[in-house]
Amino acid sequence: MLRPRAIFSLVQTLKGFPTAEGCVRTSSALCNRRNYSSQAPAASKSFGMNLFRGKVQAEEVFPFPEVLSAEQEQTLHMLIDPFAKFCEEVNDPAKNDAIESVEDGTMQGLKEMGAFGLQVPQEYGGIGLSNTQYARLVEIVGSHDLGVGIMLGAHQSIGFKGILLFGSKEQKAKYLPIVASGEKIAAFCLTEPSSGSDASSIRSRAVLSKDGKHYVLNGSKIWISNGGIADIFTVFAQTQVTDAKTGTTKDKVTAFIVERGFGGVSSGPPEKKMGIKASNTAEVYFEDVQIPAGNVLGEVGGGFKVSMNILNNGRFGMAAALSGTMKGVILKAIEHASQRSQFGQKIDSYGAIQEKLARMAMVQYVTESMAYMISANMDRGSTEFQIEAAISKIYASEAAWFCTDEAMQILGGMGYMRECGIERVMRDLRIFRIFEGTNDILRLFVAATGIQYAGTHLRELQKAMKNPTANLGTLVNFGTKRARRMVGLSTGDTTSLQSYAHSSLRESADQTTKAVADFGAAIEEILIAHGKGIIERQFLLNRIAESAIDIYGMVSVLSRASRSLTKNLSSADHESKLCTIFCEEASERVRTNLNALQSTRHNETFSKMTRVSKDLVNNKGLLPQHPIGF
Repeated sequence: MLRPRAIFSLVQTLKGFPTAEGCVRTSSALCNRRNYSSQAPAASKSFGMNLFRGKVQAEEVFPFPEVLSAEQEQTLHMLIDPFAKFCEEVNDPAKNDAIESVEDGTMQGLKEMGAFGLQVPQEYGGIGLSNTQYARLVEIVGSHDLGVGIMLGAHQSIGFKGILLFGSKEQKAKYLPIVASGEKIAAFCLTEPSSGSDASSIRSRAVLSKDGKHYVLNGSKIWISNGGIADIFTVFAQTQVTDAKTGTTKDKVTAFIVERGFGGVSSGPPEKKMGIKASNTAEVYFEDVQIPAGNVLGEVGGGFKVSMNILNNGRFGMAAALSGTMKGVILKAIEHASQRSQFGQKIDSYGAIQEKLARMAMVQYVTESMAYMISANMDRGSTEFQIEAAISKIYASEAAWFCTDEAMQILGGMGYMRECGIERVMRDLRIFRIFEGTNDILRLFVAATGIQYAGTHLRELQKAMKNPTANLGTLVNFGTKRARRMVGLSTGDTTSLQSYAHSSLRESADQTTKAVADFGAAIEEILIAHGKGIIERQFLLNRIAESAIDIYGMVSVLSRASRSLTKNLSSADHESKLCTIFCEEASERVRTNLNALQSTRHNETFSKMTRVSKDLVNNKGLLPQHPIGF
């Protein structure tokens, strides 16, 4: 056990660890918590948040959540077949791609099915689906046509989502019926030429009129999905906000509901894109647009809160849609592999193909498990799922790309041909790692948000250190745990998942438990070692995020496979295999990434990478001489 003097010396190093404010300095869009949530809560039910403290918070992950009532299941059953039939028989993704818009007949059919108001309450003319019901339907759309999926998603997942989440009674009554019917299309306007991931740098400005009755908006937004066809916009602009207490005035972002009919709203021609060509993407211009003061969405100056909640609420739908995309390309790969013969055998008999198919099935299973775990928790009232939602978006977009690339490889030349359809899916997929938060920024968001939460625990130790005599028990307990870790012993803080998982998945449960405990210890060490400086060390933050992604994937499949085994589902044995393979490999990746955090050799490599990058930028190109000298 560490002696009190040793504890005092140790805790003194905590003075520089990140506060809530320290974690947000790097990028306001990355993890802007000053407006989104000014301080991490003292306690959280989120598995993702508690992961950063090395704790298993099982309430939202075990058992695998089931939230649909009998009535909701019946409603969903009634919708699935018509949706699937429409996607298969009416919608033509190849034609939509060729004409670079959604065919009129498809648009009309989607309106008739209520597809534009899936989550709008019935009192406002929508179908009133829960998040889980919505996920199941967008999964179907994602398996057939991502272009149509983006058009629908940009409309309801983010376009008018702010009205659902923050709208007043009057705003909901006015706007929800017309967007639910598809009479008016909605769009989400945040990105500008000067602001991509850094949303705080937006320049669009709304000025309150002298009589206080309206705002005058000027500015422009780029790469807006549905921008050229929308009539209702959720727009974010700088406004002057005066602090009632201090009297000081400063710029803060405010969200507005803007109608094209207000006048002064125009849009540019559709952008020529690599993929999702069926969805309209255009620049939107606002010139002296008069917005009624009653069209402020949320509070004046509360735009970041609105935007972050909209994006967080929409990300689970992306994971659900892409799990459907993966199903579609996996089916094509299976069909080809089981029919194609080479060297006297079906190619599905060869190990190289078998590994590809197995890994494709595994990452689809992980993605699907994440998506429906998050949607179920949202349906149960969870409000703190930002880490899990970001993880699901990152994992789903990269897993879908992996599956599609491997499917094309299995199909060979046939997969490369336009007629097959996989090349279109690949073109469509590439944007998913970029929009609604680039995966690079979201990795930093995951790490920074979790570190902030972990940091509140260390702040408690700092407070205890101010009166060490009265808090000696707390300090000794902290020192003892660190001493046990240093000699490779468990601290007992992390609840074993064996008590939650199916008995046949004992090894996977142990691997996941150990990963959680090791992760929490690594976060504590990294905070003590780097203090506030950790937020600037992106090489380390990326590895922290990678570990968090893997661990959330592990717990998601462990929970789902355990449920299937407990219910004795026909797929239980297959799911068990997917779970054990993933947990085995993910636990190895976690170990490697956590070791890199403290490795001198890895840190030297990171430093070399920094210098190489600076050399390239300073030279404005590559430095090595050509092999033949000219």
